[in-house]
Amino acid sequence: MMMLRTAVESSGNTRPHPRDYAEIMASGELNVVTDYNSIGLYASGDTLTGFQREMLLALEKAWGIRVNLFLENSLEENLEGLSAVRYDLIARNIPVNVQLKDVCAFTVPLMLNKQVLVQRKREYNDGAEPIRRHLDLAGKTVHVADDSPVILRLNNLSREMGDTIFIASDPAYGAEQLVIMVASGDIDFTVCDGKMALRLAKFLPEIDIETDVSFTQLESWAVRKDSPVLLDSLNGWLERFKATSTFRQICEKYYTDK
Repeated sequence: MMMLRTAVESSGNTRPHPRDYAEIMASGELNVVTDYNSIGLYASGDTLTGFQREMLLALEKAWGIRVNLFLENSLEENLEGLSAVRYDLIARNIPVNVQLKDVCAFTVPLMLNKQVLVQRKREYNDGAEPIRRHLDLAGKTVHVADDSPVILRLNNLSREMGDTIFIASDPAYGAEQLVIMVASGDIDFTVCDGKMALRLAKFLPEIDIETDVSFTQLESWAVRKDSPVLLDSLNGWLERFKATSTFRQICEKYYTDK
């Protein structure tokens, strides 16, 4: 049965190096870290649910092991824990990019997504029209979660524009909280993935999410580079599971805009 634990609990575990598929199966436990948000993992009443949780429950059943699930929103700390062998797998939708490929190995894609600018609609922003051209972001401040992969995209966009987008990296709030702050007028701009934005827009009528800041991206899970058999095994399972009606139902449940 899946066990939810804290990141602090994991730091006391001494794991052999390397810890690949054979060691994981021998131990009967897979240590997985994910983030807390309204799609991947969240509380519904007194239970936890979400896309990542249902995917991991399916993996737990297929492999006959126990998944120890840790919550940590910081991607940087996810990667540090992965490197330190506190975690075997980062199960969150990570945009695949060249920089991250230097520090971890990505599974086959779980999802296609894109990054969108979150701002207020005209009627909730003193009549100011939403930004539609990237060039109009010059000189603007965009708030993002600390160490978010979005920072890389915004820096690249600044270079493409030949002008400055000021990035306010927030260590206290995640992407969803920043979207709510845009809706309430506390900040003017943030960026989050399109699928999350669609979900949040259902109950935040103030936000405009029509301006893309990236092309469609692949999103995957990540493992250590010294766990090649685990990577191959996960890829094989994901390819099979993605072809099932169960996977389609999970996607429809959390990602279909209803």
